[in-house]
Amino acid sequence: MSKTITLRLSEENYEVYRKLADRENRPISNFIETAVKKFIEHNMYVDEFEMDEIRNNNELNKSLKRGIANMKSKKGRLVE
Repeated sequence: MSKTITLRLSEENYEVYRKLADRENRPISNFIETAVKKFIEHNMYVDEFEMDEIRNNNELNKSLKRGIANMKSKKGRLVE
């Protein structure tokens, strides 16, 4: 179920967002929602090139496998 929020924008930011939304023939709310989704995707997930680097880093993968094995056998301790 979708939720409604109130967002306070400066006049300057509102005009910038409105113009960008108009260019894409979308409501400003949809433009803002899409921009936030893109920001989250960019900052929370690795892209295919980063994933290739991770997969090809043998030392990192060995360390991750050791960590998973230690976790499963309840070795080690949680450091906060």
